[in-house]
Parts: sequence; C-alpha cells; structure tokens
Amino acid sequence: MDLSDLSDLTGLTARARRLARAGERRILGIAGPPGAGKSTLAGRITDALGPLAVLVPMDGFHLAQAELERLGLAGRKGAPDTFDAAGYAALLTRLRAPERGTVVYAPAFDRALEEPVAGAVPVPPEVPLVVTEGNYLLYGEGPWAPVRGLLDEAWFLESDDAVRVPRLVERHVRYGKQRADAERWVARSDEANARLVAAFRDRADLVVRPDAGS
Repeated sequence: MDLSDLSDLTGLTARARRLARAGERRILGIAGPPGAGKSTLAGRITDALGPLAVLVPMDGFHLAQAELERLGLAGRKGAPDTFDAAGYAALLTRLRAPERGTVVYAPAFDRALEEPVAGAVPVPPEVPLVVTEGNYLLYGEGPWAPVRGLLDEAWFLESDDAVRVPRLVERHVRYGKQRADAERWVARSDEANARLVAAFRDRADLVVRPDAGS
C-alpha cells in the first residue's frame, strides 16, 4: 500500500490523470471516515482534470428521510444500512461500461435539505474517469461487498481526529443542528461509522494523510 501527503495535490492529480488516460472508462474511489475531507479532495481532483473527470458522490444513495423514518433508521442516518448500497453498486457497474451516445444520470445529496436528489449528475460516455467518494467504498460486508471490485483504484483519506471531529461538528451546526445536538450526534453516530470505515483501510491502494512525513 502506498502513502501520499495530502499537500501533494499535484502528485495526486497526476496519479488520477494517468487513470483517465488509460484508454477506457476508469473509476477512482476515495474513501475515509466522516469529516475526513473526501468531497473536498475529490472536488479538487475533478476540477483539476476538467473534462477528463466527473464526480459521482456515494451520498446520493442515502435513503430518503421518509423511508428512514418508516424503517426506524432515522436515528442512525449515515450508517451502512441507511443507504441503497445495491443501487450504488449497480450504478458503478453501469458506469464501467459506458454506452455510446448515452448519458448516465447519477444522484447527488443536498446537505441543506438532508435528502438525495435524483438525476443531478450527468456522466457523458466520453468522460474517461469517474471519481466517486464516500465512507463505505472499501466496506466489505453485505451489499457493499461488490463495490471495491468495481473501483480501478481506491484511496483512503486518513485525517487527524483532532481536526476531523471538530470539523464534523461544525458541519452539522452549519446545516441546522444545535451545537450540543451536533456533538452528541458525532459522538454517537458518526464516530461509530468512522470505526467501521477504518477497519477496511487496508483494502486501499493508496493512503492519503495530512502529512505523510509526520
């Protein structure tokens, strides 16, 4: 398993660019615990690659709030069983084999609404690289198990908990939670999910750290 410094965005972009130029559709997955900065890194990579890449977030496969409430899972939102993992795997399978002239539409997740949004991300067939990011790309259990095999390369973003946890609390506050509620949610729910995610770290091809030299 390789290690990389998160500050070396040029090197990470070059690695992604090599995948994009491999000659056919490739999928790069960026995994890591909640609040690690996955969406930020994935966004920077895709922005740097321009027309060579499209970002498809795993979070678009959150179950809708009404369905979570029906299932009694609303208090565990963000856990592995609160996503349509089989739907996500099916989308990755479809993205691996683009059809000429057919745009595939992927869902996104609106944090302001706390809801998935269908058909929000167009993926044209000529785009050579799909970058996808989320907590459970390396998770090897249940309906998540096929996902790792659908990624041509997987990175694990390993963030310092002393930075990650406060950042996660601030994100919940920014999107409407009271600070005390946000702190309880992070301690009870997000950190339980972070431990699950960390258990599958070794399935990554590359571990990206805030400072690989520290």
